[in-house]
Amino acid sequence: MASATQGNFIWYDLLTPEPEAAAAYYREVVGWTTQAFPTGDVAYTMFVGPQGPTAGTAKPEGAGAGPQWVGNVYVDDVDRTAALATELGGRVIAPPQDYPTVGRMAVLVDPQGAPINVFKPSRPFELHDLTKPGALTWHELAATDHQAAFAYYGRLFGWQRRREVDLGPMGTYLVYGVGERELGGMFSQPKQGPPRPVWLYYIQVAELDAAVARAQAGGGRLANGPMQVPGGARIAQLVDPQGVRFALHENARDAGAP
Repeated sequence: MASATQGNFIWYDLLTPEPEAAAAYYREVVGWTTQAFPTGDVAYTMFVGPQGPTAGTAKPEGAGAGPQWVGNVYVDDVDRTAALATELGGRVIAPPQDYPTVGRMAVLVDPQGAPINVFKPSRPFELHDLTKPGALTWHELAATDHQAAFAYYGRLFGWQRRREVDLGPMGTYLVYGVGERELGGMFSQPKQGPPRPVWLYYIQVAELDAAVARAQAGGGRLANGPMQVPGGARIAQLVDPQGVRFALHENARDAGAP
């Protein structure tokens, strides 16, 4: 596997009021295993997939840290990236800090209000195969103005515009990536009602319908789908029992597959 470089998503934090219950829920829905990670005063549980540790869960701490999934993007220099975010109109809500044996991290909020972490691990970090079950495969931003959001993140992380998909009355969907990887998409929310910019993270599963059934049986709620998207993949967007939004993704089936 290749090592992470500037602009790649490499870790995910589930901030939730009941981490133990959340760990049990995602173990059942996704098939992750869990293990405790020693972090001093903060209880932190890692989610482990077939390719190794992928994410973790803990109680929210600090300003603006409500229940949510938050992505961590690899950067070469956390301090320089935090300073650039401020120059570009974003905010730093947790300044750069070292975490022993882990790395250096800062918590940012983009100019439209969506949170994201920047992270430089203390050792090389291998990228996961995003097509395999258990990986977080797609990173989607519902913005107030996705073109302005892309301009910001392009400057901040070096993300590149890959293509745009016409969504008809809903506008366009901008697909972005870095290096050889497509990472996700961005779109502008409808004008009705007060917009709340938010990231949505898609977890790869082998059988979407079965995973959705497990999610609902465990107390989660189906918000949208299951549905097919351009390219043949299928997705479903859900809310877990503690009110946190997440999504599931199933790869497009080969032609002729059942």
